[in-house]
Amino acid sequence: MSTPPAQRLVVLISGGGSNLAALLEATRDPGYGAQVVAVGADRPSAAGLDLAREAGIPTFVERVGDHPDREAWDAALTAAVGKHEPDLVISAGFLKLAGERFLNQFGGRYLNTHNSLLPAFPGIHGPREALEYGVKIAGATLFVVDAGVDTGVIIAQVAVPVLDDDTEDTLTERIKVAERAQLVDSVGRLAREGWRVEGRRVIIGR
Repeated sequence: MSTPPAQRLVVLISGGGSNLAALLEATRDPGYGAQVVAVGADRPSAAGLDLAREAGIPTFVERVGDHPDREAWDAALTAAVGKHEPDLVISAGFLKLAGERFLNQFGGRYLNTHNSLLPAFPGIHGPREALEYGVKIAGATLFVVDAGVDTGVIIAQVAVPVLDDDTEDTLTERIKVAERAQLVDSVGRLAREGWRVEGRRVIIGR
């Protein structure tokens, strides 16, 4: 039986690219089931672009400020990603919300990871709000992006205990470690086994 072709991943970043680095490491294994075919960023200073270049992977940058409005930026981002014909688009620390055109083209295959157990604590301060609320379990969620803020269908979640002496920084760092491992494991499973969405559930496996 022939091995199916590797799924094509376009990874979007805004910063240092620790999640990108983990994905690049995983894709060195031919059995992983996916390959990163391009890396895009919303700023030329994103250090993860250098990781991609060192690996010989094409890169592109679409700055919001280089376009007359957000809609034009969204169109440019959509075109830049589309050139690489991705099976999956991965937001790996990408700090911009994609617009309607992007979601129309890549909806259902644009994935993002968030540092809380959604639907609890959406938005940009998940670990801080978890500490303020006094929860005993925090974590990370991988989900399919939709037009809402962290409201998409959940693919996977990982729990991270909150320790009595945790600060926002210590909890955030422990969540990042679990989040990264979950991202790598889940993307590989989706690529190798296939998946579908039924209502609010993601079913992995063909």
